[in-house]
Amino acid sequence: MVVLNKIYTRTGDKGDTALGNGIRVAKHSARVTAYGTSDELNATIGVARLHAEGEIDMALSRIQNDLFDLGADLCTPDIGKDDEAEYPPLRMIEEQVKRLESEIDAMNAGLEPLRSFILPGGTALAAHLHICRTVSRRAERLTTELASTEETNEWVIKYLNRLSDWFFVAARVANDGGKADVLWIPGANR
Repeated sequence: MVVLNKIYTRTGDKGDTALGNGIRVAKHSARVTAYGTSDELNATIGVARLHAEGEIDMALSRIQNDLFDLGADLCTPDIGKDDEAEYPPLRMIEEQVKRLESEIDAMNAGLEPLRSFILPGGTALAAHLHICRTVSRRAERLTTELASTEETNEWVIKYLNRLSDWFFVAARVANDGGKADVLWIPGANR
């Protein structure tokens, strides 16, 4: 268990921070930017949960916990050396991705097929879930950028990819099962 008895340490006052393996890197490094954006996503989910209840709220709680796992995974490089570590780092796994897929399928089963793109909006919860969706996409882009130069757990990228889909479908559910979706009308204001 983590014990945080002192919140400020002054160790990052020169613009660097420690990764999970103790190596210090710039706070603007690709790795820190990727896991920092997953933390930002977690905060946006916290705001969305102000409008959620029932199963969606419970699912959002699970996702928030998963995002801490994801951040722990991203902040610990050297994936190929996990077996050598005294304390093996926490890594995202296939089951977390599969859970999102089954939740997406269950939510989507009750929705009418789309015949237009959706504008972010509708209910307060749906609007917040669309913000979560776009932050999730940004986290995914930053993580794939990191993966282009540094070793990264494939399940992190897959999880973020499914997660943005999860938010999209959950927003439709929050919009009265899609009945209150705000549809795009191409060229409507020409």
